[in-house]
Amino acid sequence: QLQLAESGGGLVQPGGSLRLSCAASGFTLNAYAIDWFRQAPGQDREGVSCINSLDGITYYADSVKGRFTIYRDNAKNTVYLQMNSLKPEDTGVYYCSLRPGYLHCSNYSLETVRYWGQGTQVTVSS
Repeated sequence: QLQLAESGGGLVQPGGSLRLSCAASGFTLNAYAIDWFRQAPGQDREGVSCINSLDGITYYADSVKGRFTIYRDNAKNTVYLQMNSLKPEDTGVYYCSLRPGYLHCSNYSLETVRYWGQGTQVTVSS
């Protein structure tokens, strides 16, 4: 069974940084495209960033472009989301996700089966 686990969330002041981790157990993360989503209170879940398998091409939502970086550490079987210059509107629960069998990102599609981690809370507040 595919299991994902996020960590690294917390409370940070505006302008601060956090690095989120998405770790896998029982399978190799590099075999899949990996998405990061977030969900703010009362809002729909939205795609934030994605990284392809194999070629490592990355994608970002306009709201985070230039501030967030997604990358893999294959030796640790982990995908990271480095978040800099955080804003209060970045607050939410962050989830990593994959679609079984898919190597390439797909504009954060929710139309196919996805596996999700349990999420990690990020709060940006002074």
